[in-house]
Amino acid sequence: MLKAVVINLILYFSALSALRAQPCALETQMKNLGLINLQTVIPGIQVDLRYSGKNNFLGKDIYGCLSTAYAQPMMAEKLKKAAGFLREKQPAYRLLVYDAARPLACQWALWNTINLPESRKHVYVANPRKGSIHNYGCAIDLSIADAAGKEIDMGTGFDFFGDLAQPRCESRLLKEGKLSKTQVANRKLLRECMLKAGFTGTTSEWWHFNSTSLGKAKARYKIIP
Repeated sequence: MLKAVVINLILYFSALSALRAQPCALETQMKNLGLINLQTVIPGIQVDLRYSGKNNFLGKDIYGCLSTAYAQPMMAEKLKKAAGFLREKQPAYRLLVYDAARPLACQWALWNTINLPESRKHVYVANPRKGSIHNYGCAIDLSIADAAGKEIDMGTGFDFFGDLAQPRCESRLLKEGKLSKTQVANRKLLRECMLKAGFTGTTSEWWHFNSTSLGKAKARYKIIP
């Protein structure tokens, strides 16, 4: 009996190892389009892809086997500079990536699931009919992690829908006591590093940054299907 159990365990773990060794189709697709794994070029960067799991506003996994953040080489170089600027200011801090290159099919999943009127969806999710800069590997959603690997206090979590997440509202929310000085300072630290590295932010999401415009991304790169 014991021998049979041992044999079954060996077969189970062998099958599991073989399954894990299979290439991830989405990752292969990213590589074939020339995108690169951010963790291979940016030392210490942390990745927690929120759409590769259920810890997101959809409550479901839309990336499946993909658990690594990919981006165009141009964006990766800018992000490497941002990570360096952050280390200069706060040596113990690291960038924490929540999303990077995103297939168009996943963009549709976000668009169709967000519980807002059609006329308001574009404030938080790019219309997949036009395409998102994420769909070309040129945008990133991220935060900052401390020495223990824990996200510093940004006032809201990633993908929070409301005024509290909007940089354009920070001054008012600070005066109203809905955001603290520390929370606003943490956001400004992230923005300062990203903008200095050549990114642009948005007025609606503290975590979102673009490495180029949508028009330039479309002209230079292929969309991720």
